[in-house]
Amino acid sequence: MSSNIIAIVGRPNVGKSTLFNRLVGSRKAIMDNESGVTRDRSYGHGEWCGKFFTVIDTGGYVHGSSDIFEEEINKQVELAITEADVILFMVDVDAGLTGLDEEFAAVLRRSKKPIYIVANKADTHARAHQTGEFYALGVGEEIYPISSQNGSGTGDLLDEVVKHFKDEGVEDPDAGIPKIAVLGRPNAGKSSFVNLLLGVERNIVTDIAGTTRDAIHSRYNAFGKEFILVDTAGLRRKSKVNEDIEFYSVMRAVRALEDADVCIVMLDATRGIEAQDVNIITLAEKNRKGIVILVNKWDLVEKDTNSTKEFEELILEKIAPIKYVPVIFTSVLTKQRIHKAVEKAMEVYDNKTRKISTSKLNDKMLPEIERYPPPAIKGKLIKIKYITQIPTHNPTFAFFCNLPQYIKESYTRYLENRLREHFGFEGVPIKLVFRKK
Repeated sequence: MSSNIIAIVGRPNVGKSTLFNRLVGSRKAIMDNESGVTRDRSYGHGEWCGKFFTVIDTGGYVHGSSDIFEEEINKQVELAITEADVILFMVDVDAGLTGLDEEFAAVLRRSKKPIYIVANKADTHARAHQTGEFYALGVGEEIYPISSQNGSGTGDLLDEVVKHFKDEGVEDPDAGIPKIAVLGRPNAGKSSFVNLLLGVERNIVTDIAGTTRDAIHSRYNAFGKEFILVDTAGLRRKSKVNEDIEFYSVMRAVRALEDADVCIVMLDATRGIEAQDVNIITLAEKNRKGIVILVNKWDLVEKDTNSTKEFEELILEKIAPIKYVPVIFTSVLTKQRIHKAVEKAMEVYDNKTRKISTSKLNDKMLPEIERYPPPAIKGKLIKIKYITQIPTHNPTFAFFCNLPQYIKESYTRYLENRLREHFGFEGVPIKLVFRKK
């Protein structure tokens, strides 16, 4: 992560996520008129006048409410303030100065960081002149009237903010780093797993399904491994998604899957593998992602000697014909085999990016083809001359032959099985193409 960090903070529903999306140049954060939509810290990257920076979106800071997430959201806000180089304290011109703004200003006074009061919804000159009352908060160097909706005033604000950044920063600190998305049904233990790996409470964890809403990106760097870990909202059946916020949460989770290199699909051992788990695995396979299945809460299951083997066989039976996926049995609560899961995910990433030389491929595969050649069609013999790996993002192998149109699916499966037998590729979908030679 770059050293140039901006945190956007304030009470709920003042437009923090709208400003976040504007600064990072994409709709990364979920926005809704309902307060309390953002809960965890979200990170994005932006640029202004040649300076690159990281922006943190936070949940709305509240005090004394009945919201059970209040304490956790406030903790996330305070962590963002600690991380930031510059703090944007957002207030709402429409609502004017509120008691909650004053309470939060008292929290910010403890920080020694540069603070700017950003008065949102000041999209007319008359509204911009109403911002003077916020000087009563007694924090910040200046008040900047802006409209996060249409962008007015944000340029002047950024001109001032970037003066605090000593270096140019990094355009995309995450470029070239493997992305691992943690997916699954609600309450499978995804956020607890991510928090345990990171060693900090990066994501809010409760027993309530749907606690995580945005896809939360975190940098993991330990035991010689570095990757982006993405915690996602629980994916449930379309018919069960009954509110806009959850719909957008599901969309973010699907996008995280599409952007990932490897998907860790988390199952709840007490519930077994359900139809939606199979849908998630099938979607990952369709998008040609590396896949690791993590069976969490294994400590809660009564076991005998064959339990693990039987459970694994049941999973592979349900996801057939996908046979190549590793299954790890874990317990986030007891920390059982957590690092094994990380190692396996990185192995799968290595498999996904592996390149095999043409000579090795032909040394192993041509004898297999000779032993069991493609069946003749209409009296014509099919001859495969040689094999090579195509330089693509996913393992793809070209088989050059005289009659590629006559290769049957059953023979393609035979070749795939032999490739896996000789070269592994555990957890990775591989593609075979047949070309005319």
